[in-house]
Amino acid sequence: MPRSGREKRQFMEKQDGFMKALKCRECGREYPLAATHVCEFDFGPLEVVYDYDRARQSLTRANIEARAKNMWRYRELLPIARDPTVGFQVGFTPLVKADRLARRLGIRELWIKNDTVNYPTLSFKDRVVSVALSRARELGFTTVACASTGNLANSVAANAAAVGMKAYVFIPADLEEGKILNSLIYGAHVIGIKGHYDEVNRLCAEIAGKFGWAFVNVNMRPYYAEGSKSMWFEIVEQLGWRLPQHTVVCMASGSLLTKIHKSYQEFIKLNLVPDGKYRVHGAQATG
Repeated sequence: MPRSGREKRQFMEKQDGFMKALKCRECGREYPLAATHVCEFDFGPLEVVYDYDRARQSLTRANIEARAKNMWRYRELLPIARDPTVGFQVGFTPLVKADRLARRLGIRELWIKNDTVNYPTLSFKDRVVSVALSRARELGFTTVACASTGNLANSVAANAAAVGMKAYVFIPADLEEGKILNSLIYGAHVIGIKGHYDEVNRLCAEIAGKFGWAFVNVNMRPYYAEGSKSMWFEIVEQLGWRLPQHTVVCMASGSLLTKIHKSYQEFIKLNLVPDGKYRVHGAQATG
């Protein structure tokens, strides 16, 4: 174990990678980098904060461009302490220039990020699950779980199978079978719960505490949500290291919306892109 102050700092840096702490988004209190997701004082969500001064030393445009074309090329800004162990084929999906659609909409330039070609489940969820499982393994978990209505369940099942983790998927009991067929094929334990998604999610929070499992969207949520940033890092790089003037994203739970802003701000902090005006828009089906 380290003895001097300098040795202790170096040891902690090695243990936690570029992460500094979990921080409450409401009151700013900091917590250790454990499997927890809410503040004990005001129940605000916890978010990973990083040592940007250290990250700036290695995360340069040249270093990024020399790395493998997957989401881990931005690993200094993703919440893992050591080398990733899940998701080596996830990310760097195509950014497609849509000229005809741009003309139809009356705008000068339009790009569409095609994230439906991620591996292994052809879903954006492969990004967040890869991060959550990599971090869960670092924290010593052998069982991973989630509450889901489809894509997340399949991604957890597939990625857990790839690294030999036991997986449990909790779904509303009336969910159509087709949405979780892949989860069954990958060998996850699929459990139907009477109730809607929010009720399933609350039950999962209790199970996480009782059995000590890593629930990607409960006790692992601060790490899981950070995986969203990789999509926006890629977009900026694929646009030639420039911020898009407008970004439109599906709302889902709202996490994507907040992570776009965080990812753009982090690239600005690290001098990877110049500061500039940009706007983020959330889209949602009217039904």
